[in-house]
Amino acid sequence: MPVNFSDAVSAYQKVAGKDTVKPSGSNPIAPSEDFASTLRGMADEVVGTLNEGEMQSLKAAAGTADLTEVVTAMSKAEVTLQTVVTVRDRVVQAYQEILRMPI
Repeated sequence: MPVNFSDAVSAYQKVAGKDTVKPSGSNPIAPSEDFASTLRGMADEVVGTLNEGEMQSLKAAAGTADLTEVVTAMSKAEVTLQTVVTVRDRVVQAYQEILRMPI
C-alpha cells in the first residue's frame, strides 16, 4: 500500500500541534516537558515518599506517631522502592539489549 508523503507530514503536524497528550485515566502532560525534567520530578517524589516513611518511623520510635500513619507511610515507601528497583532493572536490561545490537 503506497503512502503519500504529504499526507504523512500533515498527519504528524496535526498530532504535534496538540497542546497536551492525555493518557487514559491520567492528568494531561505537557509535551514541552523534556525527559530529564520528568525523571527529576519523579525522583523528587520518590525521595519525598521515602523521607516521609523514615520520618514516620522515627516518630513511632519516639512514641509520638499514630500507628496507622506509620504503617501507611511505610507501605507507600516500600511500594515506591520496589517500583524504583523494577524500573532500574528494566533500564539496565534495555541498555544491555542495545549493547548486543549489531552495528
